[in-house]
Amino acid sequence: MEKLEKTAVKKGIKGVSVMLRKYRLRLAFRVLTAAATVWVLLADRTAFQVLTGWGFWQKLSPLHLLWVIWMVDMVLQLIPVREVMALGSQKQFGRWYRPAAGWREEELAAYVRRSDRGANKVLVSWVAMTIALGVLRSTEVFGPEELFLSAVFFYVCDLICVVVWCPFRTFLMKNRCCTTCRIFNWDHLMMFVPFLFVPGFYGWTLLGMAVVVVVVWEVLWHRHPERFWEGSNQALRCANCTDRLCGR
Repeated sequence: MEKLEKTAVKKGIKGVSVMLRKYRLRLAFRVLTAAATVWVLLADRTAFQVLTGWGFWQKLSPLHLLWVIWMVDMVLQLIPVREVMALGSQKQFGRWYRPAAGWREEELAAYVRRSDRGANKVLVSWVAMTIALGVLRSTEVFGPEELFLSAVFFYVCDLICVVVWCPFRTFLMKNRCCTTCRIFNWDHLMMFVPFLFVPGFYGWTLLGMAVVVVVVWEVLWHRHPERFWEGSNQALRCANCTDRLCGR
């Protein structure tokens, strides 16, 4: 890990970390993706037929490329790859854990309770969002195309939360930054909630993989909470941060 830290610092330019530059580029890509999705909807609405049933296998569409990108993103969350993923998304792995001295079990337990309360608030808010999307679908205000656009919108908002400003952190989680975020790897599950109402191979495979990512994250959270707390994991402390997604 120390080798990766030295590399990250060495490659930084004018105080902007390598990881922050990568995430800014990813945000730009996601904005362009959203614009391209709207263009495809206006130019060729039939491209969205891949969303329902087994349409995924019946016609090649630009949406297939996005499916591959999303799948790769989730696979990367399941393996320890610090070169391309922020520590906030990787801290569950023992490979990046740097034990700190002087902490007590009761302090860790208090941190877990506090973090779980924040996570539960986010869960409730997203369940409410899911119900709202379900109502829009059941009343036919939204069709598969609009639900797909909703997922793409969440795709953009996900990195806005990382690079610009996060309402979950500010109002619900109260954590210091993305590096210490309790729900960092909930992102794809929250993104793909609209696909719950679009029965088909396309969306349900994405939703299924997102569930796998969250289950792995939650299992490791409950088995090794010390990896998630800066009090017990030195790698999460500001003094040791090389990602600097906060921009500082």
